Formats: sequence, C-alpha cells, structure tokens
Amino acid sequence: MDILDLFYKGGPAMWPLLILSILALSVIFERLWFWLRMLTQEKQIVERILDAAQDNWEVAADIARLASHQPVGRFLYAPLRLAKSDAETFRLALEATAEDELAGMRRGEKLLEAVIALAPLLGLLGTVLGLIHSLRSIRIGDLGTESTAGVTTGIGESLISTASGLIVAIISLVFYRLFQSFVVNQVKVFRKAGNEMELLYRQSPPDFSNRTSAIVPENFTPPRKPGKTRVSEPPEPPTTPN
Repeated sequence: MDILDLFYKGGPAMWPLLILSILALSVIFERLWFWLRMLTQEKQIVERILDAAQDNWEVAADIARLASHQPVGRFLYAPLRLAKSDAETFRLALEATAEDELAGMRRGEKLLEAVIALAPLLGLLGTVLGLIHSLRSIRIGDLGTESTAGVTTGIGESLISTASGLIVAIISLVFYRLFQSFVVNQVKVFRKAGNEMELLYRQSPPDFSNRTSAIVPENFTPPRKPGKTRVSEPPEPPTTPN
C-alpha cells in the first residue's frame, strides 16, 4: 500500500491529523534552524565580549551591539547600553533581558504540547468511528459466514488512524523534549556569562560618560538626561539695584 491509499483508508480523522502534523513539522524545522544558528555562534560571541571587557568596556559594548542579532548578544548588551549604572542596575538589566530571551526560546512549545495531546485522541476517535462503521452491518445470523469476511479488513483499516496519531505524537514529543533540553542548557550559559560579566563590572566598573555615539543606538535616550543638561550650568545671579 502506498501512503495515499493508507491515508484514505484511515478515515475522516486523518485530515485533522494531517493538519496537526504540518503544524508540528513547521515548528520543528523553524526551531531546528533557530538553535543551529544560535549554538554555532554563541560560544564565540560570549568569549569575545568577556575578553574585551577585561581591557576595554567600550570595545566590549561595540562587540555586543554587533552581536545583538543573537539572544546572548542582546543579553550581554543590555547593561552595557546604559549610560550610567551601578552594580544593582547592571544585575537587574541582565536578569530582565535573560527572562525575555528565554521566553522567546520557548516559542512553539505550546503548539507542540497541543499536538502531543490531540494526535493520539484523534487517532483513537478515527479507530472508534471505523469500528462502528465496520460492525454496524454485521448481523448475528451472519457470524462465521462469508458475509463477515470483510469485517476483519475493516477493523484493520480503522486502526490506521490510531497508528498515525501515535506517530505524530511521538515525533512531536521527541523534538519537544530536545528543545526543552536546549532551553535548560541556555539557562546555565546565560547564568555563567552574566556572573562573569558582573564580576568584571565589580572589579573595574566602566566609565561611559565620554563614550562615543557609535556605541549607543541612535534611538536610545538615557532617562532624564535632557533635564540634567538644562541644569548643568549654574544660573546667573539676579541683578540688584545700586
């Protein structure tokens, strides 16, 4: 039997299973491409930023800004783009960015969870409907005669939907667990890189007061900076009459 023949013999439940399989495969291929690009560049980005931070924080900020297309680059660039920060602000910027990036890495997990839960149920539903259709035409007087010879074939064909649902669910579950392991590993990577960055900051805090505009994005404006500029010069004393 070819695949198309098995699909039609599986009954009406095969159509929603086909839709679920297409959705699951789209998420799987997208996540595989995402993790492949990320894992091949992540270690190099972290090493370059941390090595540069030991000598020059402005160079480290430039490297992190150029690597902001990667989650780890955005994570390490978050505290470096601040015009002024203390140790607590530095740590909070790392933590807040880490939560956002890790949440983005979990994209598609809810869809895979839905496929894992629905695919076996749809397969079982297709089998039940196939059994009802096969057994509905059986009469008690026909048992053991040639008229019931096609019932066995109908029961076997009704099990196709159950097997299909299990296959879709198993494949989705395998990649779901794989992607979850990648996220857990990223938590360790982010924690280690953030701790090393914070340790370097506490040993030699950067001075970005004279940093060039190339480091800070054009659309980034530190809070209340215009207000400080307006009062940076002392006001002129009032003139008093002679």
